[in-house]
Amino acid sequence: TESGKGRYVPRSVCVDLECGVIDQLRMGPQGGMFNPANIITRESGAGNSWAKGHYTEGAEVVDEILEVVRKEAENCDRLQGFQLLHSLGGGTGSGLGTLMLKKLREEYPDRMLCTFSVLPSPKTSDTVVEPYNAILSLHQLIENADQVMCMDNEALYNICHRTLKLASPTYGDLNHLVANVMSGVTCSFRFPGQLNSDLRKLAVNLIPFPRLHFYTTGFAPLTSRSNMAYRTHGVSEITKLLFDPRTIMAQCDTRTGKYLTAAAIFRGKMSTDDVETAMSAVQQVNSPQFVEWIPNNIKSSVCSVEHQGLKTSATFLANSTSIKEIFMRVGSDFSHMFRRKAFLHWYTNEGMDEMEFTEAEANVNDLIMEYQQYEQASVEEEGESYAEGDTEQGDLQEGESEANTSLGGDEFGLE
Repeated sequence: TESGKGRYVPRSVCVDLECGVIDQLRMGPQGGMFNPANIITRESGAGNSWAKGHYTEGAEVVDEILEVVRKEAENCDRLQGFQLLHSLGGGTGSGLGTLMLKKLREEYPDRMLCTFSVLPSPKTSDTVVEPYNAILSLHQLIENADQVMCMDNEALYNICHRTLKLASPTYGDLNHLVANVMSGVTCSFRFPGQLNSDLRKLAVNLIPFPRLHFYTTGFAPLTSRSNMAYRTHGVSEITKLLFDPRTIMAQCDTRTGKYLTAAAIFRGKMSTDDVETAMSAVQQVNSPQFVEWIPNNIKSSVCSVEHQGLKTSATFLANSTSIKEIFMRVGSDFSHMFRRKAFLHWYTNEGMDEMEFTEAEANVNDLIMEYQQYEQASVEEEGESYAEGDTEQGDLQEGESEANTSLGGDEFGLE
């Protein structure tokens, strides 16, 4: 939003149930950018408990947050949707984050709800009760979010170490990677371009079935500064990098699953013909990694304005069945703990019921089964089902003709 003095203020609301992290933001180099009225904190914290963030501590502050969101939404000329940044491992991001998602769905049912969700990492864990918080949050994301961009800290650390050659990456380096993806997703409706895109167009082209709205994300080029002078970053090179598993910001191997759909958002001065040619070539090379029953399942868009510091770049969003690896890993950890009712009293003491855990686990398991089902589906299976239907219809028509002959009239025939 542009203020009266010609100053640009981020149209964002910063929320935390403890003030430590927000205080660091206020005192940091970007602290003066944010509107103080849009920063909401409390002192108690959520104590790494989804129940506290969702039912007790978070429920007390959610009306105040919604009022601030309403004021920002009223200042928008054409409100397209909301982007929610949160972590699924702690208490505030998972509990209060999903509560906010539910409230926004009720208040703005026709707007897009897009989340950038930091999922639990396979090796590094911040909290012991992370599996509980993650499964309860995923249950809400399945029901209330339109699009979920999945990432985790371990994958981001691996990119910093292996690709960017950073000896000791900081959270600032990790956040920079996330910011690159966020900037790429929204660039088409912030700047002019040849092939425009927006949150709703992404959803329409990337989500074949309502519940399968979890994306893996990537960005290219990601090159260390020492190698920058020796690399060319044409459209073809960038397109190949997008499909490299090492650029994916979630700890799952896209080679073990299949792409249902994918989207590539290019930035810089390039022709749409070069983009289409490069995307077609990569899809032909990687054809075994795409499902057969969705033809032309890659969406591409081009924004003419360059990414800061890069002549050409691209953001990658993929609806891949390999994302189920993350859900299976978290679900396994959840079931091991829940089977013995470990740490459960911290949640039931806040008013939760054990049935909520059971429902959340069942919902995530159903999602995993859906991804497996569509990964194994083929065009031949569809053809066989149609063929069987035609045979049954043919038998029915034959039986009807016999009945008509014996009864001596056409009034019993079905057309």
